[in-house]
Amino acid sequence: MWKTKNLLMDAKAMSRAIRRIAHEIIERNKGLDRTVLVGIHTRGVPLAKRLRKELAAIEGIDVPVYDLDISAYRDDAKKKAINTVDNGTKTFTADGITVILVDDVLFTGRTVRSALNAIMELGRPRYIELAVLIDRGHRELPIRADYVGKNVPTSRREDISVQLMEIDGTEQVVLREKERL
Repeated sequence: MWKTKNLLMDAKAMSRAIRRIAHEIIERNKGLDRTVLVGIHTRGVPLAKRLRKELAAIEGIDVPVYDLDISAYRDDAKKKAINTVDNGTKTFTADGITVILVDDVLFTGRTVRSALNAIMELGRPRYIELAVLIDRGHRELPIRADYVGKNVPTSRREDISVQLMEIDGTEQVVLREKERL
């Protein structure tokens, strides 16, 4: 069982972080030509859609957003095949484009590794970049985010819960701690 320890971000802080990440993406890539956002299922998808809105507001360009289900690529379970769809209708080819993976929390790096494997099956991207709302450390693989909303050092007994209106009906990021039994 988890108990809430601290509120790390409220809705306004989350919105500011996404806006800042959008500006960083534009600056680093010198525009958005041949760029797609790929939200890692589940919470990466609404974050990618929010990022698309910010990018459109800044640059006036509607960057495609795709939903990536990496469950078939996880090293802890084999479930279903890769699913990369934009609003449930079309897939994409990664050849020669910039793919920006979007997720809520970067922890061990295993989810990102699975996403990288899935993307590479779709072609050879020009670049793959990673945007996360929270980086909590404890990497098991040599993976780092290119864009980070907030760095939060945690212990192994702690957990980060990103709660999004689209999924959870609330908007916040909380630090939780495993209750001792």
